Amino acid sequence: MKWQGRRGSGNIEYRRRMSAGRAGGLGLGGMLAVLAIGYFLGIDVTPLLSGAPIGGSTQSGDLTEADMRAGEFVSVTLADTEEIWSDIFAQELGATYTPSTLVLFKQVTQSPCGNASGATGPFYCPLDKKAYLDTDFFTTLAQRMGAKGDFAAAYVVAHEIAHHVQDELGILGEANKIRQRASEADSNAISVRIELQADCLSGVWARHANERFGSIEPGDVAEAMNAAKQIGDDTLQRNAGQRPMPHTFTHGTSEQRQRWFATGYQSGSIAACDTFSAADL
Repeated sequence: MKWQGRRGSGNIEYRRRMSAGRAGGLGLGGMLAVLAIGYFLGIDVTPLLSGAPIGGSTQSGDLTEADMRAGEFVSVTLADTEEIWSDIFAQELGATYTPSTLVLFKQVTQSPCGNASGATGPFYCPLDKKAYLDTDFFTTLAQRMGAKGDFAAAYVVAHEIAHHVQDELGILGEANKIRQRASEADSNAISVRIELQADCLSGVWARHANERFGSIEPGDVAEAMNAAKQIGDDTLQRNAGQRPMPHTFTHGTSEQRQRWFATGYQSGSIAACDTFSAADL
């Protein structure tokens, strides 16, 4: 991905390192199992990892040089999303796009939607319209999940900003209202449609980013598709030593996530991403 030399976003919030205690004697296998539980259920499992209350105290150390390099990459990617979605909103919808803020943090931080940590993974909070990303997640993505490459990382950022796009369009709020009244199984099914639409919108962004900035290099789309595969619910459950249980899926299968990203990339249009009307996901 060609990203060096372009402007970065001013909507980045850097937070200092937070202390969450030690891993309470868990081995690597136990830690990975707990992290998988947190991912599947969408909850913060920091207490299970640390044996201490969530939150902790602010440490004196700032983000490292490696963190800042990751921040530079995220800043440029975020700026790209701002330009692309501003154009799409104006041209397709006749509307104004208000950018999200992206919070980069270490280990643990707080949000109105709950505590953010490496256990929760990246997420978007509609209560403050901010996306949250642990700077160590890209390492986890590459080394533990097998999704290497800068465009794989860009896909993650684009996916979280796509949730903000859904929020701006009023889709996320309506879907979450329905989820609150639904059964657990139905709520999960709606969550899958939300997430697959975000994957599709990520593809829309990628298409326009390439046309505008010429940022996509050979192999980049394959990196994004591989990332989508590695974080599919069925793949994550298999990798955690479990039998895939579709009724518990909240993000979609690997095949679905890849297909909807490809749909967005090929069409370049928000209209192609209506997962809520799709009979077959």
